Amino acid sequence: MNSPSADAMINAPQRLYLASRSPRRRELLTQIGVHFDTLLFRAGARADGEVDETPHPGEDPVAYVQRVARAKAEHGLRILGWRKLQPQPVLSADTTVEIDGQILGKPLDGDDAARTLRLLSGRAHRVLTAVVVATPAGQRVEALSESRVRFRELSDAEIRRYVTTGEPLDKAGSYGIQGRAALFVAHMEGSYTGIMGLPLFETGELLRRIGFEGV
Repeated sequence: MNSPSADAMINAPQRLYLASRSPRRRELLTQIGVHFDTLLFRAGARADGEVDETPHPGEDPVAYVQRVARAKAEHGLRILGWRKLQPQPVLSADTTVEIDGQILGKPLDGDDAARTLRLLSGRAHRVLTAVVVATPAGQRVEALSESRVRFRELSDAEIRRYVTTGEPLDKAGSYGIQGRAALFVAHMEGSYTGIMGLPLFETGELLRRIGFEGV
């Protein structure tokens, strides 16, 4: 007969590691009932030398977002070995905004956020989110979510007010569709959760492909 602790281990839900500090991604995984542990890099992915989020000269936006998501997953697996953590799948994602072939990541500061918002004002842009799931056993599956968003015309006063909220400062394209910037969106096509930072349909499909239970 199994001991109570052994039974608990057998019946415990599967877990994964989320290689992201994003509160939006944590909320979205919780929404679909996925149990996870957050895998933190040394100083966040942007400051970790193992994960370079700087676009290469002339790099295609799709290639860029896929490269960064893969790098996060691969580095997450290395961290499991270094820290001798419980072997579990690693889920990573990266989101970028593209307009006129230009990659718009997270703004450097408030002035950069305002510049980005002026660029998006009254125009359509693409939101690209790449998702990668990698396992310690060597499996790796990935997906790309592509959405289109059109902003209405924004006044300079609106942009200044939005930047002062601080909401744009940690988001690709300098806005969060789930926040106050919802007021700017005249039209969207694609995945709302992908625009937030983790497309749930694609994420669920990847988890099923590796045999992850509960999705």
